Parts: sequence; C-alpha cells; structure tokens
Amino acid sequence: MHPLFVRPSRLLFYLVAWVFFGLLLALVFAGSRLDALAAAAAFTVPLTLVYALVCLSAWWVCRAYPLAPTPPWRAALVQLGAAASAAAAWVVLGAFWMVVLVRLRGLAPAVSEITIRRDLAILFAAGVLLYLLSAVLHYLLVAVAASHAAERRALESQVHAREAELRALRAQLNPHFLFNSLNSINALVGRDPEGARRMCEGLGDFLRLTLHLGGREVVTLSEELALVDRYLAIEQVRFGERLQVERRVDPEALPCLLAPLLLQPLVENAVKHGIAGRSDGGTLRLEASLRDGRLIVALENAVDEEDVARPGTGTGLENVRRRLSVLGGRDGQLQITRRPGVFRVVLDLAARLEEYREEKHA
Repeated sequence: MHPLFVRPSRLLFYLVAWVFFGLLLALVFAGSRLDALAAAAAFTVPLTLVYALVCLSAWWVCRAYPLAPTPPWRAALVQLGAAASAAAAWVVLGAFWMVVLVRLRGLAPAVSEITIRRDLAILFAAGVLLYLLSAVLHYLLVAVAASHAAERRALESQVHAREAELRALRAQLNPHFLFNSLNSINALVGRDPEGARRMCEGLGDFLRLTLHLGGREVVTLSEELALVDRYLAIEQVRFGERLQVERRVDPEALPCLLAPLLLQPLVENAVKHGIAGRSDGGTLRLEASLRDGRLIVALENAVDEEDVARPGTGTGLENVRRRLSVLGGRDGQLQITRRPGVFRVVLDLAARLEEYREEKHA
C-alpha cells in the first residue's frame, strides 16, 4: 500500500499541494490576461488533481527498480518512459477536458482564446517534469522506508536475543534450586524420612508455581513473595527452628511488577551461604518498600565470620545480575554489602504497577 493511503491527512496534504501546481499552470496558460485566469484554472486544477493520483504510480515503479541493484541508466530510462507515458495520457485527458469546457457556454469564450497546441505542449512538458519530480520523491520515500525496516529488523533481532537470553537465564534457576533441594532431601532420608516426604511435597508445589510464574513476562511482588514462601517452607523442614524469617513489607509495594523468579535466588543464596553455615542458624530479614518511585527489596542474613564457608558457584547472584542487565541496567540494580556478621543484598527496581502491564499489552 502507498504510504499516503495509510493516513487520510497525508493524502489531503498531498492533493492540496497539487492544487498549488494547478494554479501555477493556470497562470502560465492565462499569461497576462486576468480575465482568462478563471477559465485556465477551471482547466488546469481538475487535471492536476487527476495527475496527482497518476503520479502515485511512481511508488511502485521505484520499488520495482530500486536504485541500489538497478544500473543508473536503466532506472533513468524506466522513469523517463513512465513519465512520457503518464504525460501523454495526461495530454489526451487534457484535450478531452478542453473540449468539454469549450462546449460549456460560460467558459467557451475564455478557453477558446488559449492556443490549443501550445497548451497541450506545455501540459506534456509539465507532466514529464512533475512525474520525474514525483519519482525522485518516491525514491526518497523508498529509502526512508527501507531504513525504517532495517531499524525495525535490528530492533526485533535485539528483542529476540534478549528474550532468548532471559529464557536461558530462567532455565538455570530450576536446575540450580532442584540440585540443592535434592541434596537436602538426600540428607533427610536417613534421619528424618517424614521430613524428606514433606520436603518432596513442598518441592512439587514449588516447581508447579515456578512453571506458572516463570512463563510470564512480569509478576507482582505479592506473587513473587508467595513463591519465596513456598521455598522457605521447604527449607523450614530442613532447618527447623534454626531458620527464622522476619518480613516487613509495605502493602503499597505488593502490586509492583518485577521479573519472575528474581527474589527466590537471592533468598536461596542467603539460606545456603548464610543460615546453613551457622551452627545455631540465624534470622533472614526481608523488607520491601516504595521510595521515590522505586521498589526497594532488601534481604539481610547473619553469617559466621569464624567459619570458612564452603565456596559456592555464585549462580544465584550472577543470574540475577545478568537478568537485570538484560532487562535494563538503569531500571534495576543489585547492591551487595557485607558487614561483620551480616550479609545484605538490596534490589533496587523502577516501581511499575499493574497499569503498566495493561498499557503494554493494549
């Protein structure tokens, strides 16, 4: 479809511009005789509006013979041939329109004074020039459209690459957690079979919820915290009273949106490398609040400074960092601080509410 037909306002502006060309032609035909100007305008303006639509055909000619792969001489010949054909058709239409005007009594005297051959010759020359000008403008439109299409393809490629990376990063979460959970279940089988059974049930519920939330683009903080609660319920079987959880969550922060499975790796990291490393366990503190349009989620856990903790692979924290980087570094930041006996992680995100998701899918 021609770009002008996409928006009626563009077509209207285009036709108005051609009316201006029609009036210029009327001045040429009328010369210095102002009394013939009205008759000349009656002849040129309708013809020009018709030719304006004819010149739109240059769009398809330019697309059929683009400048890049087509030799310049061939493109020039094609456009000259199209211009001559269009101008010749315009002259025939002009001759017919002149006869019609001559037969109208009110316009016959003024029109009959115009030299027919001269007017038709001017009409042909103007038709060729106007069509060639239209071809030049259409080549510019084709170039702009090609540039926009290339930008759109590049953007789509970036989006697809980002989505693929996000899917790959999400896919790392379940195997990583599953590996740790199976180790925990294995440790419970001998000394606490009932606890191992409950842990298996909790693991099944947790994995079902991760499949439900993990396939979505965004989830609310409330949904993500529900997933965290399922995870902590599993670990509670393993650690018992050694694992204490304190939550301070601002109710206004619960509807905020964030990427799914973003908090669970941080909580898992706190339990595995903090609480588990202490003989008497510890307390995991989770805080969430809204500050100046930002969603702030803080996780704090005790660490044993005297014991040398078994080094981990860093999969959880690195996964979160990479996902934040892919999603947009300015929108999300991960801050990690360690004080004597305390390890603290702060997730700083742009606060987006449910309305953001509705607008995005609208």
